[in-house]
Amino acid sequence: MSLFDKPCTTCKSTNLTDHMTTAAIGHNSGDVTITIETKLFNSLSKYCGANGPVEMLVMPAGTTVGDIVKKLNLPLDKIFLVLRNGRDVSSGLVGGAINLNAEVEDGDAIAFSGPVPYSFGYGAPVV
Repeated sequence: MSLFDKPCTTCKSTNLTDHMTTAAIGHNSGDVTITIETKLFNSLSKYCGANGPVEMLVMPAGTTVGDIVKKLNLPLDKIFLVLRNGRDVSSGLVGGAINLNAEVEDGDAIAFSGPVPYSFGYGAPVV
């Protein structure tokens, strides 16, 4: 006789599924939050709040880049580059397709940049 064949000590049922409950996927993630570091560079730095261009945000789990853009009140047409942990999330130039659906995880650093100014004197972008 295996463990699964033994009757329940409370109701005497031998059917294991009598005591199993089904929960929705992600049922325990309702109040889970993540902490994200956001950084604003170049022409987007004027949109930073009182905390300056680097800000820590506490957001609900499942937050996307689009949620962060809304939270920071950044104009989409001014975003040139979006980096998540140093990897490009944007696919083109200003007004190009930014992956607003890219999910972020706890501890991610999300950097937003406007167009990089160009220095004609040195022939290179000013960073």
